[in-house]
Formats: sequence, C-alpha cells, structure tokens
Amino acid sequence: MPRYRGAGVFPYAHSCEGRRLAGERPFRVRRKGVAVSQVSILGSGNVGANTAFFIAETGVEDVLLYDLQEGLATGKVLDMMEAAPIRKYRNRLRAAASLEEIAGSEIVILAAGRVRRPGMKREDLYAENRTLVAETAPRIASLAPEAVVIVATEPVDPITLEFARASGFPRERVLGVGGCLDATRLRYAVARELGVSREDVTALVIGRHSGAMLALPRYTSVSGVPLPQLLPPERIEALVAETAAAGDLIVQMAQRSSAFYAPSAAVADIVNAVHMDLGRVLCVSLVLRGEYGLAGVALSLPAVVARGGVRRVFTPRLTEAEHACLSRSAEELAELAFAPRPAKGGAQ
Repeated sequence: MPRYRGAGVFPYAHSCEGRRLAGERPFRVRRKGVAVSQVSILGSGNVGANTAFFIAETGVEDVLLYDLQEGLATGKVLDMMEAAPIRKYRNRLRAAASLEEIAGSEIVILAAGRVRRPGMKREDLYAENRTLVAETAPRIASLAPEAVVIVATEPVDPITLEFARASGFPRERVLGVGGCLDATRLRYAVARELGVSREDVTALVIGRHSGAMLALPRYTSVSGVPLPQLLPPERIEALVAETAAAGDLIVQMAQRSSAFYAPSAAVADIVNAVHMDLGRVLCVSLVLRGEYGLAGVALSLPAVVARGGVRRVFTPRLTEAEHACLSRSAEELAELAFAPRPAKGGAQ
C-alpha cells in the first residue's frame, strides 16, 4: 500500500486528488489487497447516474461520475452513497471536478449530450452531440489511452463512428450500446407475450439503433426453441414493431425525458463483460470493416466482448431482404455521419 505523504493528505484519502497526492494510481486502487478498476462516466444525467448505480450494485468496480454542470455529479454521488448501507454495495462512487480525473480508467462511458424531446428523432441530436464528441474524444484518448469506451450518447451509431474517428481508437475499443438495448427490449416483449421467464429468452437485433433496426426472429429463442415455432408470423411482426418504437413511445409518454433504465442496464451489462473478461456475445455498435460488404459506418452486430473490448465479430446469415435493409441503413448513416459540421455561431 502507498504511504501517505504527510498528515495533511489523510483527510482526502478517499478523493481522487488525495489518492493522487498519496502517490497512488488514480483509478486502479488496492482494497484489502485486491485491485479494483475504475469506470468513468461522462454525463451525470439519467443514463449516466443510473449506469453508475447499476455498476455499484455489482460491487466489482469503483465509479467516477463527471458532468460539466457544477454540482450535479457530486449530488448524484452523495445520494447513491447514502443508499450504500441499505443496498450493501462495497465499491466507491466519486464525483470528478475535472475531466483530467478520468486518467487511467479501464472503461469510459460516454453518456453526455442532449436527449430527445417529444417529436424528435434520434438523428435530430446528431449535430450538437457530434460537436461535443469531436471535442472530447481526443482528450479522453490522451487521458485514458488504453480504455474501452462505451457510447450511450444518441444517436448511438453515428456517435460511435465519430468517437472512433476523433479519438483514433481501434474499433475493438469503441462500442455503442444500440443492439444490446434493442435485444433486451425484444426479450421483454417476447417473454410477456408467452408468459415465460425473461431469463430464458435470447434475442438478436442487428443494424441501426432506430426504427430501422433489423430483428432476426429465427435467431431469437426461448430456452433454445426458435421463436417462429412458438408464435405466428403476425404476432412476431407486432412484437418487433413494438420493440422498434419503444424508445419513441417512452419519450412520448414521459414528455420530459427519454428512456434511461433499460439503456443504463444495457451499458452496465457491457461493462461487466469487459471488466470480468467474460467473453459474452453481445450485440454492440462498432465500426464495420467489411462485414456484409460494408465499411466506414457503425452498426450493431453480435460480438465477443471481453477485457480489452471486442475480440471477434459474428456475421449471421441474412436473407436478401435483410441484407438490403442493412445496406440501406449503412447508406443513410454514411450520409449523416459525413455531412459537414455546422459552423460555430451559425448555420452552414
């Protein structure tokens, strides 16, 4: 254990600054002889704060929460830590005063930026959130050059591409949450329809995180039984349509916020797969490099996720219609992602 340099440091030993002054690496701490890694979350809104809470509930990693709005991260962290005696999580949550405090993080979660309001499409957020990511990504790359980055900022697919381009990170270490979230929504819908445990349902949704998502019912199963053997085509189509519209419905119903519990749970699931080196097969958005003849855009595909990010990408067989749908999504995203940035201070 590092020795504290003077009594003046001791009162701050549990803060990021105190640990740095004490000569300890900021985000790989040793607690009772066990190394604990750090997850840093940029953005302390609903998605960022709930992701921090879900990670805290697993008890395996410490969490740093950062937000540009002064006091927001500190207040959220205090609230969550006051719940710790009841919820019994043993890891620590902290608020950062500056972005520099993410240095050395194992995982960085991007949950900052504008969120949707009723009537908005995900793509409507791109211009503003793209600028934020373009400015932030190089700093993250400098401060945490070995981190795996998980993107939850909307629209997930083009923001994932933007971060990869701006940071210079390899695609294996920049993962968007899109397909993982779509799949968990479909799992819920199928389980509800059949009256079975949600844990026994697996689902595969690839492509774009939007109404144009590509659900693959024949790769969706209940305890190994393919979904088409359990439900008629019209019911499957209805469940897929419900899943595709789930995010829009939540925005419409809630009025003041977009979805955040399910996105946060999906992010925490990816975090666990990375940190625990699980080799989970999760559908994540990543920059394509020839899969299905597509490249230069980010779309969700099933991938083996473990320490260091993506280790392998799977390409399930598609019908001609499904391949055409995926290609259309790629073309639309390419048009969006490579559009000129708006000039600062005015329209371009």
